[in-house]
Amino acid sequence: MNLSSQLSITAKNHPNKTAFVFQDNHTSYQELEGAVTKFASALHQLGYRKGDHIALVAGNSPYFVIGLYGALRIGAVVIPINPMYTPYEMEYILKNGDVKAILTMDVLVEKFAAIAEKLPGVNHYISCETGAELKLTAHPLSTKLKSFTEILQGGNLEFISPVLDEEDVAVVLYTSGTTGKPKGAMLTHKNLYSNAKDVADYLTINGDDRVIAALPMFHVFCLTVALNAPLMNGGTVIIMPKFSPKEVFRITRAHTPTIFAGVPTMYNYLLQSANDKDNDLQGIRLCISGGSAMPVALLKEFEKKFDVIVSEGYGLSEASPVTCFNPLDRPRKPGSIGANIVNVENKVVDEFGEEVETGEVGELIVRGPNVMKGYYKMPEETAATLKNGWLYTGDLARMDDEGYFYIVDRKKDLILVGGYNVYPREVEEVLYEHPGVAEVVVVGMPDPDSGEAVVSFVVANDPAIAEDDLREFCKAHLAKYKVPAKIEFLDELPKNTTGKILRKNLQETIK
Repeated sequence: MNLSSQLSITAKNHPNKTAFVFQDNHTSYQELEGAVTKFASALHQLGYRKGDHIALVAGNSPYFVIGLYGALRIGAVVIPINPMYTPYEMEYILKNGDVKAILTMDVLVEKFAAIAEKLPGVNHYISCETGAELKLTAHPLSTKLKSFTEILQGGNLEFISPVLDEEDVAVVLYTSGTTGKPKGAMLTHKNLYSNAKDVADYLTINGDDRVIAALPMFHVFCLTVALNAPLMNGGTVIIMPKFSPKEVFRITRAHTPTIFAGVPTMYNYLLQSANDKDNDLQGIRLCISGGSAMPVALLKEFEKKFDVIVSEGYGLSEASPVTCFNPLDRPRKPGSIGANIVNVENKVVDEFGEEVETGEVGELIVRGPNVMKGYYKMPEETAATLKNGWLYTGDLARMDDEGYFYIVDRKKDLILVGGYNVYPREVEEVLYEHPGVAEVVVVGMPDPDSGEAVVSFVVANDPAIAEDDLREFCKAHLAKYKVPAKIEFLDELPKNTTGKILRKNLQETIK
């Protein structure tokens, strides 16, 4: 079984039920199934076949849903990419990922025009209309541009999908590494289907649920928990183009959602924006938190204010992503990421891979049907991460005597800005390209609004260089949330006897 086949079954059993709501417009499962089939047919007519790589660079919208399931239906490998990325950031992923077609929004076409010459392997740019009324007929990419609406109209409802094996790669998620270029985690049809099913079973997500999809759909948290899990069970997805507390409260009143999934900063914004007199999340039975640790004080205050359960969990792209959640059938433990979800096993080990005693700290490792096939075209990195059937997360954790896990520290040096991962090495690489920078190190600092903010320490070889100069340089190469919020100049960076930069020493100096 796979996600696309399951959608067909759900549409057959519940044709008139609402699959998703977007901008207050309802789309039934029968309508979604038809659009997915026609888009799959259209891709086939354009020459795409099983195994071809198709990038999905679109915001939260029906286009993303139809594009994802339509590409999966022909057996294509989908590569979701953050539309906030700059052309500089997208170029590596598109080239390394051997992408042959890109589905994107018309307002983003200019980004690809800037790098099109470097992407000779891309045959088509499928443009989705946003209402911006852009004229693309005379565009430099016009010979490769295709209108999503037009090719969808030409699709055939009689299209028959090729046979898909559960071990075939379905999605490649690029996750930046602290030691170099982004790595593409290959997730199979089995990985994605099993994790969506197991999460739905564990959290009792069913056909009566209406789930708010406020997280970005290109991120695996939203992809599995707020999109695939409800769709495979006949639930309804309420698509938010972007998160806004005011809009969440409006949607709650207008569409009576039952589940909300978000990162801790979203919960903080909702709490601070709530009306003091009203319960603005009336009807929501469950809130799901992930992405980073939720402060216990925030969790308790949020639950008290809105009278709703918050289940905190843990996951990573390489595990499709969920491995743990706080259970709903027994006491939840604030500060814990919960226990094993259905069919997934977590354990804490020492440097030799041996399980440590209960309560001791070690590395969290995972195994189950959700664990990735490996990193795309990176056999050495795959071998270092997948050992004897276990996925080594790189996170330090401990387990209590009731099987609840606690993250002690995140992956080394990772910075989480508003739920988005920022890897210091990526920002450092950009700054090193500036001729005025001799040395640089990037760390995170606590931020009341976004959880963490990016800070860079720079040793300049040009005394005239200013903080604004470097920030503008970064803006041209990095997504907004990766741009340093603060840049400090030093005469030299602290190092140990082997020449390794002492990041923790620098973090301690941040005020």
